[in-house]
This record gives sequence, structure tokens and C-alpha cells, in this order.
Amino acid sequence: MKTKELTICGLASVRARFARDAGSIRRLYFDYPTGRKIGVMCKALAAAKKIYRCVEPAELEKVAGSVHHGGIVAVVEAPALRAPTEAELRAWAVRREGLVLLDRIGNAHNLGAIARTAAFFGVRALVLAKHSLAALPSDAAYRVAEGGLEHVEVFLVEDLARFCRALAAAGYDVIGAATRGGSLSGGRPSAKNELRRPVALALGNEEHGLAPEVAAACTRLVTIPGQGCVESLNVSTAAAVLMWELLARKN
Repeated sequence: MKTKELTICGLASVRARFARDAGSIRRLYFDYPTGRKIGVMCKALAAAKKIYRCVEPAELEKVAGSVHHGGIVAVVEAPALRAPTEAELRAWAVRREGLVLLDRIGNAHNLGAIARTAAFFGVRALVLAKHSLAALPSDAAYRVAEGGLEHVEVFLVEDLARFCRALAAAGYDVIGAATRGGSLSGGRPSAKNELRRPVALALGNEEHGLAPEVAAACTRLVTIPGQGCVESLNVSTAAAVLMWELLARKN
């Protein structure tokens, strides 16, 4: 059976994939200016007897399926997503790993932007809810992530509310982002409480927010305070603010 493929566009994203798993690149296409920057990649693909070609812009656009290809396109096998194992969950808790949970984030660009921010702040795992509304790692998500999806492992769970409860039982502070009604106080460790619980940040759908059952499974809710001119931030922007405040900021 032929496996599903996806395209990774842009020099930063392709370089990140090559650095992490050069063997996963099945074919590589690029324009002339970019070809002058990727000699190491071409040599590796030649040694592996993989296809690599300098092509005209029109063909590169066709391969990418977008004008936003950044001069280079790598064709790779689409990732197979799975749920975290109980052993992984326990290990995350012991290491106090920060996690980001996405409840039906529907826009692939938002998914890519969140993955990029997660990688920037050192978050190693994104857990997605399996749902018809949920965006999965795609060509667009990889393009927007700018290499971030090479540093963040993406998991998929059937029941996100149940997973939130399992995280709480393992010792996690499962913090749900809410448009209103939550608080940001208590998000950071104090000098007297440096060993706070590990944090899992849950972010909801762009239109509907967290599903009621997911919000109920969180240990608490947080709301980013604004001036009231607009109701809320874009979810990828809110994710960046909350990852900094709850997962990355030390004091």
C-alpha cells in the first residue's frame, strides 16, 4: 500500500527535517538560488539514490501546491499519529515536562504557529483531540511551523477530557484557557515553591473554545486579561502568551 505523503516547504523547515531525519526525505525540489545553499543535502540524497532536482518556479509551485514554497520542497512520508502510552505519561510527570493540549484547533496555520512557539519554548509534546474539526499536521502546518514540528512530537487521543483526567491523576496541573472567568495568578513557581506541579496547557477551538467536558476535566482555568476592545486573542497568540507565562517563565 502506498503511504500518504506531505510536502515540507521553506528552507528553515527542510533544513530542520534534514537535520532530524535525512532518510525520511523521499524527493527534493528546489529553485536555482536555493540550490546554491543546499549542497550537503544534495550530496546526501545522491548517496541514498533519492530524487533531487532543480526546477522552474512553475513546477516548484505545482509540487508544493502553493506559491508559498520558499524556493524548496521536500516530499516526505506523512507521520502516523498515536496516543501517548501510560509509561510516557508517567515519565513526563517525573521529568515535569510541560505539555500543550489542543482541543479541536481547526486551522492548520494556527497548529503550525503553536508548534513553532512550543519548539521555541522547549515544549516537546503536543496532544491533539481526535475530531472532525481538528487540524492535523499538514503541508500548511509544516510551512508555518518553520521547522518547529521537527522538535515537537505530535500525539492524537480519542478522548481529550479523559486524557486530562489521567494527567491530573499523574500529578499535572491541567490549565485550560478560557475567554473569561479564569485567572493568571499562581501560574509561576515562587521562591518557596520551586517544585510546583508540571503543567499541561489546554487550548480550545478558535470559535467555540474548550469543549465543556474538557474544561471540566482541567484542574483550573486561566484568562488573559485585556482592555475590552476585542473579546479575545487569536488562539496561536494566546498560546504564545500562556506558554511563556505558564511553561517557560521561571520567576
